[in-house]
Amino acid sequence: MDRRSKNFNCTVFSDGSFSQRKEQVVAEEPLEIRIETGQAGGKIQKNISVTMRTPGHDDELAVGFLFTEGIINDRNQVDSVEFPVTGLPSDDENKNIVVVKLIPGYTPETNKTERNFYTTSSCGVCGKASIDSVRLNCIPVQSAFRILPETLLQLPEKLRSSQSLFDATGGLHAAGLFDETGRSVLVREDVGRHNATDKVIGAALNNDLIPGANFILMLSGRISFELVQKAAMAGIPAVAGVGAPSGLAIELAESLNMTVFGFVRDKRFNIYCGSHLKMN
Repeated sequence: MDRRSKNFNCTVFSDGSFSQRKEQVVAEEPLEIRIETGQAGGKIQKNISVTMRTPGHDDELAVGFLFTEGIINDRNQVDSVEFPVTGLPSDDENKNIVVVKLIPGYTPETNKTERNFYTTSSCGVCGKASIDSVRLNCIPVQSAFRILPETLLQLPEKLRSSQSLFDATGGLHAAGLFDETGRSVLVREDVGRHNATDKVIGAALNNDLIPGANFILMLSGRISFELVQKAAMAGIPAVAGVGAPSGLAIELAESLNMTVFGFVRDKRFNIYCGSHLKMN
């Protein structure tokens, strides 16, 4: 069964009359992310985060989240990703817990695992105590990446064409990595923008594509601080969105040598900072 969407009965008003039909709606369920550290015989599990997400690619979401939050620094620090048997009556509920088992001998810094990481699907920093707690030690991005204006303008439609579940539900965000020719490298969907970004970065990490110095991150909505931060953690030099960036997102990108493209739609875009646009 595809857990990414559910069918609901609804009443539709159209052309002056009412009708009844089933509507496909995107699913939103909690995912508890745990890490396991220690040696054989002395394993310790710790709850790291609860996030509201669309089921699917949960292993990538977990790994991407741990990476963009600085809890892991490399894919090789992950031994395995597992979905534990919890004893709950529903198999679906069992799948709402993911355990990232870290390699023996690696223990993350305590201050990076003690923060309050409860997040909603709409906000990746709502559960954080303050902006200071999420302004991680990002280093300036070094990249020779450049993209032509006409190539950049093609990305929203390419991202949209890869959103299979959006066609059915209309209720999902997407994040995609594209190279300078406009080729789609990875696209992931989720009800939350930050989750879609973590999924695509987790997939890139699993495929040895991080640091992502040769890619641009294209987003289906607005560009917020935490999304620029996640891109910076992954070494991605440019972020584009069909919506507006926040002031904090621009300030962070500017401080890290990144480029922010906003309102990429209708044959136009704004450049808020950065120099990763290639001119003929």
